[in-house]
Order: sequence, then C-alpha cells, then structure tokens
Amino acid sequence: MTLEAFISEAVSPWMKNEGPESDIVISSRVRLARNLVNIPFPIANDYEHLNDIVTNMESNYSGKKAGPFPDLELFRMADMQSNEKHVLVEKHLISPSLANESEAGAVLLNPDESLSVMVNEEDHFRIQCLLSGFQLDETFANANRMDDWLEEKLDFAFDEKRGYLTSCPTNVGTGLRSSVMMHLPALVMTNKLNRILPAINQLGLVVRGIYGEGSEALGNLFQISNQTTLGKSEEDIIADLKSVVTQLVQHERQARETLLQQSKMYLEDKVYRSYGILAFSRRVESKEAMQRLSDVRLGIDLEMVSGLDGKILNELMVLTQPGFLQQYAGKQLQAEERNERRAKIIRERLALEENKLDR
Repeated sequence: MTLEAFISEAVSPWMKNEGPESDIVISSRVRLARNLVNIPFPIANDYEHLNDIVTNMESNYSGKKAGPFPDLELFRMADMQSNEKHVLVEKHLISPSLANESEAGAVLLNPDESLSVMVNEEDHFRIQCLLSGFQLDETFANANRMDDWLEEKLDFAFDEKRGYLTSCPTNVGTGLRSSVMMHLPALVMTNKLNRILPAINQLGLVVRGIYGEGSEALGNLFQISNQTTLGKSEEDIIADLKSVVTQLVQHERQARETLLQQSKMYLEDKVYRSYGILAFSRRVESKEAMQRLSDVRLGIDLEMVSGLDGKILNELMVLTQPGFLQQYAGKQLQAEERNERRAKIIRERLALEENKLDR
C-alpha cells in the first residue's frame, strides 16, 4: 500500500468493527517498548546508525507477512511532508514525538492500521496494536505476536532483574503501556469525573487527553493507561486496567441514567443545540467541534437522535482535525480557513446521512 492509502481515509479499517462496550470505550491499545542490545538508544545515538536500523527494517520486514499482520509497509519520516505526518498522528498511528523530532524515524504499518511499529522514536521500536471497543486481551495478544515475530531476528536489550531496558525509566520492566480511549460525557456533566480521577491515580493509572501525554481531553475523550511497568507482570497490568475501565463504564452508564431521569429536558436541549450548530454553522473551531460532536454522540447512544450512526461521529472527530483538513485541501490553511472548511465538511456529512434516510 502507498502512504496515500493510509492518509486518505479518516477512519482506520479496524475502527469500522464495533467492539464490546463501544458506546463508551472507543478503542483499546497496547504498546510495547523495545530496544536493540548493545546499540545506544535513539536519544544517545547518531543519525547514521539510526538510519541503518531503518534500512534493516525496510529490507527484512517491509512487504512481509507477520503472523496475523499481512503486507506490512515501512514509511520513512524523512520522505513525508509535515502534514502527512500530522495526519498519521491524528489517526493515532504515530506519536507527535516521532512526527516532530525523529529525523531518522520510520513506521511499519499493516493494511487495516491495527498495527504500527514506530522505529527510532524514544526507543528503537514501539510496537502498537489497536482494536475497537473494550478488547484489551485481544490487543495484548496481537502485540505479543508481533513482538515474538520481531524477536526471531532481533536481539532485544533485556536484563534478568530489570526486564526490558528502555530510554525512559518509567517504561523499564515489561515495556508495556496499555490504554483505552473512553467517551465519558455524563461523568463530566455531572461533575463526578473529577472525584473519580484521584482514585484512579492512586491505583497506578493515569488519565490523559486524546493524544496521550501532555494533550488536552477534547470532546470528553479520555485515555486511561497504566503508569507502572516494573514489578508487575504484563497480565497483571492488563487485569488492573480492565478492572478500572469496567468500573468507569458502570459509572458512566449510571451517570447517563441519572441525567435521563433528572435532567432529560436539559440533556435533549444540549444534544439538539449541538446538532443544530453542526448542521448549519458556517465556521466552527476545532475545540467546539469536538464538544458538539461529543454531545451528538451521546444523543445517539441514548437514542435521542435517530438515523445517525455513532461511527460517523468517530469519523468526523478525525476528519475535522487540522492535518486532515489541510490534506484534503492540498495546501496549508490559515486558522479561519480551517474553521470554515471544518464547518462545511460537517454540514455535508450530516446532510448525506439525512438524504439516506429520505430514500
């Protein structure tokens, strides 16, 4: 596949499959950090040696089939335009760090985009697997398969006491970061999330924004992930996160029920106001668009809004990000141009769904 094929669609193929608890859990992700033995980590290495790693990956892994992952393709960061890299960030296929800071970086992708292997980010390799809904066990199994396949030919840095060695001490041990992306609008509206967050942190988990560390929680989307990678087994890390996510799903459902029972008119007004703004506005900023899309998504999940699929909102949440807007425009856009184009895309997409209902 070409790079164009990966950046032309807002929704990755894996996102089109509806997973368990998908009205609240948008996606599950597992990432494994690995480094080559006896080779300096990327932060202490030079361009020439890092580029040799990419060349080796390109020769031995690009175009190959890795277990359940067929037709892997490697793309070098140096060969991409800035906006193409930002689109991959918006689709969560690479990190902002790889896009912005790694001159000798690359990414290995499979066709449905459920797998990406970042090369020469903070570590030599970051194996990432994604699935829709609440599927942490399945995602972990896929990441392990890719890890095993790479380790057949590569010798990873490993210490008998410390486990896998990584650039950042917080990843030493299993090198495992497991996370889920959750849509929690009712907990935000009822002001319950702020009371829950400290308890989550005390359990060794962290709550971040839509693009991970340092990012803002837009559209009531929150990424819940483990902080501890040392002193626990991979299975225990996954089990602890699953337990907390299960409780968060229950709390969100209870909060939604409370809103329906005690504030239904307020909730309906909020949902339909947001729908009206999205359907008719001529300009909309990114932050407002995410919030309005979140409101409508909640209305769909609570069966207040009929005829719209929640997946359309997932699509629009990516499609209206700056990178995608500029990719479709074929040029760099000023902020106000993006606001106008964002509103136009949302209007047209919602109108298309309405036309389908009329037929």
